[in-house]
Amino acid sequence: MKSFDVTALGELLIDFTENGISEQGNPILEANPGGAPCNVLAMLNKLGKKTAFIGKVGNDNFGRMLADEVKKSGTDVTNLVFDDTVHTTLAFVHTKPDGDRDFSFYRNPGADMMLRKEEVMEELIKNSKIFHFGTLSSTHEGVREATRYAIDVAKNNGVLVSFDPNLREPLWESLECAKQEIAYGLSKCDILKISDNEVEFMTGTNDYEKGAAILQEKYEIPLMFVTLGKEGSLAYWKDVSAQAKPFLQEGTIETTGAGDTFEACALNYVLDHGIQDLTADHLKELLTFANAGASIITTRRGALRVMPTAQEIEQLIAQKS
Repeated sequence: MKSFDVTALGELLIDFTENGISEQGNPILEANPGGAPCNVLAMLNKLGKKTAFIGKVGNDNFGRMLADEVKKSGTDVTNLVFDDTVHTTLAFVHTKPDGDRDFSFYRNPGADMMLRKEEVMEELIKNSKIFHFGTLSSTHEGVREATRYAIDVAKNNGVLVSFDPNLREPLWESLECAKQEIAYGLSKCDILKISDNEVEFMTGTNDYEKGAAILQEKYEIPLMFVTLGKEGSLAYWKDVSAQAKPFLQEGTIETTGAGDTFEACALNYVLDHGIQDLTADHLKELLTFANAGASIITTRRGALRVMPTAQEIEQLIAQKS
């Protein structure tokens, strides 16, 4: 028996998101707990799964706040390390009129970059059904080594590996380096969640079905999801595929956490149904639930604290059916 359903490694940071204008006409910024891996875990907790996190924050007010929030969400923080010399990473999120975002990172360095191989508790990974990671933990040499070590522990112990590239261009020394690290993740994962712009980045085509086929064949990825924003999502398992429409809502504020919510819902389905013998109907059911969950989070500010419940997702699906 495994102690955890999903263990994730990666960044934990503060997302400063816009929340109105002050009386003096200045933008008001709200400090939201953020970081894709813990967003995924928070959603999985809402769906009744057991999760753990591996990462590093500064031993400062923001780091302690993040540790408290992640713990409150239900995630095990035994392997959350505090750095006494480097501050917690900060991200400033500018929301565009359509709800999409631009990011400015204060991370030179940030504590999440400082995780080292020897700080990774391999027993957490061994005792998990799925290990999840992204590429923000591969932007710099030390944390990259820790990430690759964690991936190897998972692969050597029969743990499914889940990967979300989560490309943030400003954080990379070069886009060629970003492409190399995404390719490494693609070569190691059993489950891939990739966005439309990342498919184009890796394959050079905006025909996302063609791009997905290129990635699936080149890297032999068993289960792959492509998120298409307002166009819904695609899923591929071996030679079986499915597509599901989005749940567009008038109340959309911003898209922060939408991909993470989708990812968590997809992993939840895998945990409940396995990764073998998936049919088109299975994939369609998975995508529909994940699309609905992602839609709900776009109507809320932040992500980690405000993940939807299964009941809320099912209600939205029923309303739109």
